[in-house]
Amino acid sequence: MKQKSDLSASLEDYIEAIYHIIEEKLVARSKEIAARLSVSRASVTEALRALSKKGLINYAPYEAITLTSAGKEVAEDVIFRHEALKRFFIEVLAIDSSIAEEGACKIEHAAPPEIISRMISFTEFMQICPRGGDDMIKGFGEYCRRGTQMENCKDCISHCTSQLKSG
Repeated sequence: MKQKSDLSASLEDYIEAIYHIIEEKLVARSKEIAARLSVSRASVTEALRALSKKGLINYAPYEAITLTSAGKEVAEDVIFRHEALKRFFIEVLAIDSSIAEEGACKIEHAAPPEIISRMISFTEFMQICPRGGDDMIKGFGEYCRRGTQMENCKDCISHCTSQLKSG
């Protein structure tokens, strides 16, 4: 993961929207950006000017909008942070996908890259660690959904110990 850009949360939302529209249609237009973000065309124009000034998009009034290579890199980093947070919320914290999406949208702009990177590392570690693994992550999810453990702690520890001995 790259160092977080110096863009405002709003401009990160714009560049992310532009990236997704370009993926779908090869170029973006201000009308599509306004619709996707539920903002006015005037707000889009102001954001496009700011992104263009930073060298992240190719923009001229009434023309199609494309990303520069730097813009594509920034957009991909914003999307990476968003997806990593969303996956963590869903897979590790057992949060409903719509709430996870909303939370990822808000936190992706504010969380330092080190925190997101550490969350990703934690998930990777839990999946490969013989003391944790996917079973432990799923168990935590069940605990969150039910409010109680599925099985007795002693049985769980015994099961983990036998897996370590046989593995």
